[in-house]
Amino acid sequence: MGKGRYFRKILREGAAPIVDLVYPPRCPACGEGIGEQGGLCASCWEDLAIPTDPSCAACQRPFGSSGVSEGGLCLPCMAKPPLHDGIAAGTLYTETSRKLVLAFKHGGRIAMAPMLARLIAARVPSGSPERLIVPVPLHRWRLWRRGFNQAALLARELEKLGCGTLCVDQLERHKATESLGGKGRREREKVLSGAIALSGKGIWQVQGRDVLLVDDVLTSGATSSTCVKVLKKAGARSVVIACFSRVLDEALDHAA
Repeated sequence: MGKGRYFRKILREGAAPIVDLVYPPRCPACGEGIGEQGGLCASCWEDLAIPTDPSCAACQRPFGSSGVSEGGLCLPCMAKPPLHDGIAAGTLYTETSRKLVLAFKHGGRIAMAPMLARLIAARVPSGSPERLIVPVPLHRWRLWRRGFNQAALLARELEKLGCGTLCVDQLERHKATESLGGKGRREREKVLSGAIALSGKGIWQVQGRDVLLVDDVLTSGATSSTCVKVLKKAGARSVVIACFSRVLDEALDHAA
């Protein structure tokens, strides 16, 4: 640990009692009092659905006790093999994970990033420090209104956890897109057409590299798929999607 990081750690630990006195630690999901900052209460921890094995060899969709053997594929991946090289989701989407995402992204609770990133990192496959960590980009107007890119905050924490090397500006969103909720596949593709591209420096950095693409929530996968296509076209060797929460309602019963 470098001297600068060591002294910052000492300052944080020394200031912790004062911070706890002024801002008593509370669960960001339900508001219940907890023992220390940056955690969850026991009830909310229990409500988190953590994806488990066995799972789809291509997308890590949990199979549960369905009898599918290791290396098997889920029906969606058999019908249309994904372009990505896996999905590392910290949790499946539940009411608690929804509250955490809302508090983090729309409530400005950016101090939650380390906790959310730890859950993601636990599911990220091992890789070399040369792997690039690339956040899904925000359009500049949305970034200006929100004040931060939640995917970039998670990506920064994943770098600290040893998941790779952060490259925060590899991808750029050139077009402000409308919400994709309720749209079909073709409609989503039309909305996202030309919206995301590689930055100037990204062209030579991505070629031949493994990439960890980071976002907060994976719903339909339309945005992440667009990013994967751009990265693969630029010569990325592999692209694994990493997210805090993945919407897979049918898989909730198979999660621990």
